[in-house]
Amino acid sequence: MRKYDLITPEGTKDFLFEECLVRRETEKKIHDIFRGKGYYELTTPALEFFDVFQTESGHYPQERLYKLTDSKGRLLVMRPESTMPIARVVATRLKDAALPLRLYYNQSVYRFESALKGRSNEIVQTGIELIGSASHMADLEMVSTAIEVLESCSETSFSLEIGDAGVFKELMRELKATEDERENIRYLIETKNYPALNDLLDTMGDSPAIAALKRLPAMFGGEEVFDKAAGLYSNPRINAILDDLRQLYGQISQLIGKGRLTVDLGMVNNADYYTGVIIKGYLEGYGEEVLSGGRYNKLLADYGYDIPATGFGVNVDAIAKVAIKENPREVKPADVLLYAEPGFEMKAIALGKQLRAEHGYVTEFALLDDLDAVREYAREKKIGRIIVVNGEVTEV
Repeated sequence: MRKYDLITPEGTKDFLFEECLVRRETEKKIHDIFRGKGYYELTTPALEFFDVFQTESGHYPQERLYKLTDSKGRLLVMRPESTMPIARVVATRLKDAALPLRLYYNQSVYRFESALKGRSNEIVQTGIELIGSASHMADLEMVSTAIEVLESCSETSFSLEIGDAGVFKELMRELKATEDERENIRYLIETKNYPALNDLLDTMGDSPAIAALKRLPAMFGGEEVFDKAAGLYSNPRINAILDDLRQLYGQISQLIGKGRLTVDLGMVNNADYYTGVIIKGYLEGYGEEVLSGGRYNKLLADYGYDIPATGFGVNVDAIAKVAIKENPREVKPADVLLYAEPGFEMKAIALGKQLRAEHGYVTEFALLDDLDAVREYAREKKIGRIIVVNGEVTEV
């Protein structure tokens, strides 16, 4: 007995007419920005081997992956994100390409999200990867491109958060933490769960690094964060990270002002491969980030090609949802309804082709038996013109 033939799986949905229209408009806006900056499109398979997402720099927990096996019994997963598969491609098929590589993608990703958070398990994601440069200019290119994307997709307002994964990683080097403890600390900092974070760190002793980790989630705000962080913990590496981030903050504020720019040193993404600058972008009307990314200088080395990289991904579905809310629209009806009387069907097909080629009209064939029914159909569909095709061509 069929139980699930009329519904979609949890975390998925059907997208209807105006939703598809706005999604395509959103993709075009973003892709025009990418192509205008010299990025070339790349697509990876929806199915990847499980091992692609289990690297030294970062891995996805099995419980978040859609898994299946191939005919040889090998473990496959539905692609949960795009950066790691692209790193695989660059380290293999593009290893001899001139650097830097500028790549963009547009594809669905699949991962289990918490049922209580209302997130989708399947989203369309577009983004860019700038591979082969560790320069400050590469970081600026990435952040300025992210700003252009947010500006193009928002008719109201957007905001940007910046941080640096290096602060968290440097502090964690001072702790003797297991992989599970490290992930738990990362999650509690990311979610700003102060009580649970303090309880966990209290079991690990007392040191300057532990004291700094306890305060890390509170290190967010404006430019004053840098002065607060300077007294949080000091070593040459962290001091250099904060100096570079302060410089980036000053440059970004020249583009969008300080009112829409936030520093968050407790921004530690669940993609653990980030090694430097992290960014998140927000649109008014959507409660979570619609854009996220950052620098990942070690990930490609896990696939045998040790070069730096940076990039970001955009949740196209989230941006389209905001766009529909800001500017509701209807799908445009056909320009012309063609009604072919018996024996004149091929003439109507030729006329439709001519109208599309010469005038760019959207033409629809009337699949009804009489003109009165055709008129009624045109009224329901809001089609303004009817052309009757018989021995002559007549507009009614």
